[in-house]
Amino acid sequence: MKFLFMMLGCFITALGLSILKASGIVTGGTAGLALSFSYLLPLSFPLLFAIINLPFFIISFKKMGKEFTFATMAAVCMVTLFSALLAKIHVAFSIHPLVGSVLGGIIIGSGTIILFMNGSSLGGAQILSITLQKQLNWNMGKTNFVFDTIVILIGVCSVGIIRALYSIISVLIISFMMSYFKEKIAKRNRAYVTPLVEKRNHKTHSIS
Repeated sequence: MKFLFMMLGCFITALGLSILKASGIVTGGTAGLALSFSYLLPLSFPLLFAIINLPFFIISFKKMGKEFTFATMAAVCMVTLFSALLAKIHVAFSIHPLVGSVLGGIIIGSGTIILFMNGSSLGGAQILSITLQKQLNWNMGKTNFVFDTIVILIGVCSVGIIRALYSIISVLIISFMMSYFKEKIAKRNRAYVTPLVEKRNHKTHSIS
């Protein structure tokens, strides 16, 4: 059941990213970086998204444990796959940036929350947000917003100032949704991560 919810979250997220792509705007996180670079480089979004996430898997493994990291890797792979499939089957269309930023933000936010609630993420800033929330009790939405704003400033080079401003709307929506559900997300992540930490500490004490 958990895997099915992960697949649903990944598909919803990929759909939201496709809407942003059709709007010619970007979003935050590693997905936003991948979108920005896809406008500038002769490389597809799915490939760039997978490459950019690689360093963050190391952080996840050290801070969040093996189970969460593998779940995140699976989520990144599924979003990459769904994005590639949607790029092949969808009919070429364009959406006004304002409509795309609102609609894309709501859809991506929904997909992201489903992933968080099932012990996974899309890597990148989301790994940092979960880690800082778990260790320092920082607000996930605010942390994610700061990181995402930096990503969008980078995206100005690829989409221009006007579309970058539209992109901030999608980031605000995603961050608001994450903040709204932060308590439920934190509770779920404690349920996934705490047993792993206790198991690790038990092994350490047993060796000593």
